[in-house]
Amino acid sequence: MSNRTMTSIIIPTYNGLGLLKNCVESIREHTDVPYEIIVVDNGSNDGTKEYCRRERLILISLPENRGFPVACNKGMAVAAGEQLLLLNNDCRVTPNWLSQLLTALNSAEDIGAVGPVTNYASGEQQIDAGIDGQDDEEWIEFARTFNRSDRSKWMEVKRLIGFCLMFKRSVYERIGPLDEDFSPGHYEDDDYCYRAVREGFKLLICKDTFIYHEGSASFRETQPQEWKLLIENNRKRFMNKWGADPRQFIQKEESP
Repeated sequence: MSNRTMTSIIIPTYNGLGLLKNCVESIREHTDVPYEIIVVDNGSNDGTKEYCRRERLILISLPENRGFPVACNKGMAVAAGEQLLLLNNDCRVTPNWLSQLLTALNSAEDIGAVGPVTNYASGEQQIDAGIDGQDDEEWIEFARTFNRSDRSKWMEVKRLIGFCLMFKRSVYERIGPLDEDFSPGHYEDDDYCYRAVREGFKLLICKDTFIYHEGSASFRETQPQEWKLLIENNRKRFMNKWGADPRQFIQKEESP
């Protein structure tokens, strides 16, 4: 398999074995182009390591929970693919998802990163699928109709969310890894997109591609007040670094 045609899918996880299993199974069922799965385990004690070895997944096992940016960076450092894709463990992918994202990513040399739409996100990447609950068959059936490659539905933006973020290796080689100062998470994806745009890369939301996202599963154990404090502190960290408020990029944006 040529590395030039392969996508490295990097999945950070922490004590989320059930979510991880669903995520991996969905990738294996609905992906029809070359890929590798790299699981970065943040010190889980729920059988994650044993599952990954049993399923012959590439496993990076960290001794403790280092957070999302660190885990992603560990995965990217060993990735062999020409495309790098960061995927939350609480996502379940759908038919044609990766081939369609690749079509958009490779549509022009200056396209640096792409992301799908979903049921749980902020800004332009959230859509109302008109389906309640988490029934897999409903989401898959919705996606079978929805996921039809259509470049008129690609939208250039300044920000993509890290729940499912794919970018070219050339972006990674130009701007480097995620900024681990944002650990354990929040705004590291905003920061990465900001850096990519500063280097002349364009970002696209693929509004022709839907995947399911359970949402915030990684931070569910965090107390609400701690979560709010983390988000606010990292927003200030972004502002101090760049002199800009990242929330301006969350607003609805017009298609070019």
